[in-house]
Amino acid sequence: MNKILITGANGQIGTELTVALRERYGSNQVIGSDIKRPVANHDHTFQVLDVLNKTAIQALVQDEGITEIYHLAASLSAVAEKQPLRAWELNMQGLLNVLDTAKIDQLKVFWPSSIAVFGDHAPKAFCSQHTITQPRTVYGISKAAGENWCRYYYDNYGVDVRSIRYPGLISHTAQPGGGTTDYAVEIFHQAIKNRQYTCYLKPHTTLPMMYMADAVRATLELMEAPSLGLTVRTSYNVAAMSFSPGELEAAIRKHLPAFRADYRPDFRQTIADSWPTGINDHQARHDWSWMPRYDLPDMVNDMLVRLRQEKDLR
Repeated sequence: MNKILITGANGQIGTELTVALRERYGSNQVIGSDIKRPVANHDHTFQVLDVLNKTAIQALVQDEGITEIYHLAASLSAVAEKQPLRAWELNMQGLLNVLDTAKIDQLKVFWPSSIAVFGDHAPKAFCSQHTITQPRTVYGISKAAGENWCRYYYDNYGVDVRSIRYPGLISHTAQPGGGTTDYAVEIFHQAIKNRQYTCYLKPHTTLPMMYMADAVRATLELMEAPSLGLTVRTSYNVAAMSFSPGELEAAIRKHLPAFRADYRPDFRQTIADSWPTGINDHQARHDWSWMPRYDLPDMVNDMLVRLRQEKDLR
């Protein structure tokens, strides 16, 4: 039976992925972990864990009989640019500690990459699986390097490590974690609360995005796919929708006519400008039958419904 450890379980992806994995495999089979325990969290399966401490990772794996690690702990794009060396240490050494542990204990590993691996020289409109990766940010550099380490550990040690290049992710459950695409989460909260939002990107900045429900499902589907069918051991492109802040504003205004956004670009605009506007995910669709379920109108409707419900419950 699978016994799963999630690092970075308090983050945007980890919050919802932990729930999904526990629904699938049982609460006692999934251990969430992070650098600190969330406030008012009484989950007996949660462990405080620093991914830079390889000895602690190995001890937890041994003590709990872990068979799979979902390694999500990382410093995201906008935050990483403020502390690049710290971000590199966390993103890279944390991954290597997990891969070394997986090598010793023959574990299966999931590790998230990102569209941040692409840079100015990658195709903009329909960025392919095997295009050039020359990222401009420390976050993207760490992800590009991490992809190659994942393939190295698969090729040389047989570690069954799998990865997805996530686009920008939108969630109604977790707060933004410092990513360049987090405007697409913040805008909903401000639309409901204040009917106004100041965006740090230009209104026509189109980026690939995905609703968290699709991202979680993609992760589970990839991890459950037969190994023999997988042809990519760096990281799979996945796509769902592409839109700009202006298009998202217009979609929200169909539900909230009084809502307005204004635009004051900051340093994150340069990061966004280096990324593709669209992703070619043919390989994921071919290898493990990936297919998104949410487009922009569906996502906007579901986000507003769920956030209003959560507001009413408070």
